[in-house]
Amino acid sequence: MSETKINAETRESFGKGAARKLRASGRTPAVIYGHGNATRHIHLPAHEVALALRVKNALIELSISGKEELVLVKSAAKDPVTQVIEHIDLVEVKKGEKVHVEVPVHVIGEPMGGTVVDVEHKTVKVEAEATHIPQFIELHISKENPAGHHYTVADLEIPKGVIMELASDELVASVVETRAGVADEQEGAAAEAAAEPAEEAAESAE
Repeated sequence: MSETKINAETRESFGKGAARKLRASGRTPAVIYGHGNATRHIHLPAHEVALALRVKNALIELSISGKEELVLVKSAAKDPVTQVIEHIDLVEVKKGEKVHVEVPVHVIGEPMGGTVVDVEHKTVKVEAEATHIPQFIELHISKENPAGHHYTVADLEIPKGVIMELASDELVASVVETRAGVADEQEGAAAEAAAEPAEEAAESAE
């Protein structure tokens, strides 16, 4: 994962009023935690923050008063109506340091006709190096697997160096028959049932 570089400034004023003024001027309030340091309050350019947060577990290289440091986005608070990012929590990290994060599961492939894949775990918990967090974990599915088939953690494509924090037999997704699939099955059964008397009559005539 490559880092996004953003210039940040130390925040001197606090409270809701001060935060509103920052957002009105195109800045996003934030706090930095980690490594036993005191909590630090900063603000960043809102547009650059919004771009960075398009990626889950965004890694940002901050420049604060000429000093460079790496931070990981831990959480972001958004306005429920405008979806404007109101505040973000950042965690200080070092290159080579292991972190615990949740990574999205991406389903690759198509299921058998008449079925869909019901994903139980849309994200999975992993341990990875802060600078090598995968953007997603792949789950490859096959058209050969019928309804009722289960995919577990053991079926996930886990990148090298990443440690899964779920048991290998934990359910990730299931193949489920759709209503259309059930209807087709019922129609097929009905057609077979209707054909049986005709076949029996033909055999009797012989």
